Amino acid sequence: MSDERVVGVVLVSHSAQVAASVAELAKSLAGGAAAVPVVPAGGREDGGVGTSSELVAAAAASADRGAGVAVLTDLGSAVLTVKALLAEGDELPEDTRLVDAPFVEGAVAAVVTAATGADLDAVEAAARDAYDYRKV
Repeated sequence: MSDERVVGVVLVSHSAQVAASVAELAKSLAGGAAAVPVVPAGGREDGGVGTSSELVAAAAASADRGAGVAVLTDLGSAVLTVKALLAEGDELPEDTRLVDAPFVEGAVAAVVTAATGADLDAVEAAARDAYDYRKV
């Protein structure tokens, strides 16, 4: 990993497999995005389905490269877990932001945008814009 300041991306899912797969997909579609830390935080510590504050906090710390951390979530309680960590104020790196975006498309857009060296605002905007992707 380079010393370059880059926005990190954390993917919070109720499933470790889903989080890891979306991280792999996003990095692959971003041309590998080697400089962008994309860290999955899926499931619970015991391997079960759910979300874990500890796994999310560890993932955010791992993804932090000094330019902010964009956190995308899959379902409602994952959102609540991240919101609770943000409210505590000291559990997540400074400039960690919960991004309102579709999980898969938003993750791809966030990683592609972060790979260009864009700032956290631009990464968030790109992920949010994924709500407008038309499939039909």
